Amino acid sequence: MKHPAQSRGIAVLRLLALLLLACLLVAAGWCRWVYSQIEAYAGDDQAAPSDAIGVLGAAEYDGRPSPVFRARLDHALFLYHHSIAPLIITLGGAGGDQFSEGAVGREYLMAKGVPEQAIIAETESRNTEESARRIAVIARANGIRRLVIVSDGTHLFRIHEICAADGLDVLTSPRPRANNDSNTGQFQRIAHEIASYTAWRLHLH
Repeated sequence: MKHPAQSRGIAVLRLLALLLLACLLVAAGWCRWVYSQIEAYAGDDQAAPSDAIGVLGAAEYDGRPSPVFRARLDHALFLYHHSIAPLIITLGGAGGDQFSEGAVGREYLMAKGVPEQAIIAETESRNTEESARRIAVIARANGIRRLVIVSDGTHLFRIHEICAADGLDVLTSPRPRANNDSNTGQFQRIAHEIASYTAWRLHLH
């Protein structure tokens, strides 16, 4: 016959195991839902006539955009030339050298023939949340009501949600996937986005 204290200990362990299982099931369901949203935004080009095109920054090397950043800028340029919007906003602060991503993006677009007056360079933001806040400030200061945001497909769901929380009317347009976009890198980006979006929703950033 089991001692009462032993029986209580077993009951507590069973309860803790059930609670842990419930937490795991909730976490798995949440991750599955966020993943489905990421995939939906990554596969949906919403580009339509708007007031501006916002390009999220990525790495730059001594004043030259990285391949990822260049792909985003080229996609914004494509939208600009197809009359989606008359203004392009490049976003991103300093990347560890004397250049900022926003300024590098502006210079790249100007070298491609975009007039300087058709570009606004935001050069202070250091992450997605700051970029969203800065683009909201720029939008209100310039009477911009609707934006098309360009970034990697896996990045767009989180950007859209953060911008929407700031009261922006945002459409999203993923840059085309490049041949060197590996499946391993894609998995890592999705895992990062699930973790980052969850942290943002929990106000942990």
